[in-house]
Amino acid sequence: MDEANSALGIVLSHDTVPAGIRRCLTDVQHDLFELGGELCIPGHEAVSDAFVTRLENALDDFNESLPALKDFILPGGGPAAAACHLARTIVRRAERRVISLSHEEPVRPQAHRYLNRLSDLLFVVARVLSRAESGAEVLWNRQRDAD
Repeated sequence: MDEANSALGIVLSHDTVPAGIRRCLTDVQHDLFELGGELCIPGHEAVSDAFVTRLENALDDFNESLPALKDFILPGGGPAAAACHLARTIVRRAERRVISLSHEEPVRPQAHRYLNRLSDLLFVVARVLSRAESGAEVLWNRQRDAD
């Protein structure tokens, strides 16, 4: 959780991050502290279904302005977008670690759901940032010419 939170701090350090995304990601940073506490204190419940719903609503809001994705995109598109893609991969790793932890000790399902929705949100936010910073996303091209 600390690594994911720090990665979000890097995203937020860029001046190009719009105010709405800045507010959303700052809220997420607070959530990650709550989630970290829940995961390290037996019996502590901090992350509720409302946290997950808030992420899903933000995801829908940010996704509304984007065109449908028909191709894979490459991480990049500008400094904040690239940092957001990195944060997304760190959250995915945290999600896998939480699943592994759940095989060893009780983990509430909200923890897993929160991280799953957060990684999806960060993907969409990276797309928004990429378009804001460079005007377009970098599409994966399997047939590209070799240099």
